[in-house]
Amino acid sequence: MARFIIWRIFQLIPVILGISILTFLMMSFVPGDPVVLMLGKHISPQTLENARQGLGLDQPLLTRYLQYLWNALQGDFGRSYIQHQEVSQMLYDKIPVTFCLVVVAQTMALTLGVLIGVLASVKRYSFWDRFTTFSALIGVSMPTFWLGMVLQLVFGVLLHILPVSGTGGEGFHLQNYILPGFTLGFASMAMYAQLIRSNMIEVLHMDYIRTARAKGLSSRIVVFKHAMRNALIPVTTQAGVDFGSLMGGAILTETIFSLPGIGTMLFNAISRRDYPVVQGVTLFLALVFVLINLLVDISYALLDPRIRYD
Repeated sequence: MARFIIWRIFQLIPVILGISILTFLMMSFVPGDPVVLMLGKHISPQTLENARQGLGLDQPLLTRYLQYLWNALQGDFGRSYIQHQEVSQMLYDKIPVTFCLVVVAQTMALTLGVLIGVLASVKRYSFWDRFTTFSALIGVSMPTFWLGMVLQLVFGVLLHILPVSGTGGEGFHLQNYILPGFTLGFASMAMYAQLIRSNMIEVLHMDYIRTARAKGLSSRIVVFKHAMRNALIPVTTQAGVDFGSLMGGAILTETIFSLPGIGTMLFNAISRRDYPVVQGVTLFLALVFVLINLLVDISYALLDPRIRYD
């Protein structure tokens, strides 16, 4: 297991390197001059040239990338062209908001999705099963921004149960993350429900389940202790991938609910061509994504001993 983990860590290096190269090239060839956006169009050409030299934009592309990579390895992602702050500090300030949002969304999606999927598999072809399938289709198809606004209208404006925007000030306030968390994780919840349903139906027909029932074990123990453990392996894979995707896909949700997280930060940086911020956020999200995939691979051995023995 230790050798496998070390080998997987080494495999992450070219992935991160490739993502950094692609992001740097894409931002370098995006139309528009960040210096003009920063200083305005009515600045003299000499001032613009001096600003480019000060930012290192007059250097060859390869030199700029190598310098960026060297600084990034030391934890320095540069300074924002617009806000004139260190990108690493900006990330440090925004990460807690997005992380709390994604954790709440993933927790709600997994908990509700697994419970709904297990119940649908046990009550196969019942009304609940058909309702689950129909709800999953709606969940995957429903636009995030529309769901968010409907939840704001119902639970915030009409019922006055939950806040509709903001983080609630300093610290973590769960009530402020319930609506955005449900909005962000609703599509994943529907997908988990369908995935666990199909896997549970397959597992429940295996020989070892029949043996467990023949020994007189209760249905609850057979379903939740024996069947669900193996059925959770594909869900674990999807949940790991989704966590990284939710980190990068929180832009709409954070915008709708006025959450000052990484998604909002990335959206503003792209619209203003703030290259260091875009590169820093993208590289951070890529690192989170590949590390989570590593943890997913390791969790396989914990959920299925056969993989550990192989």
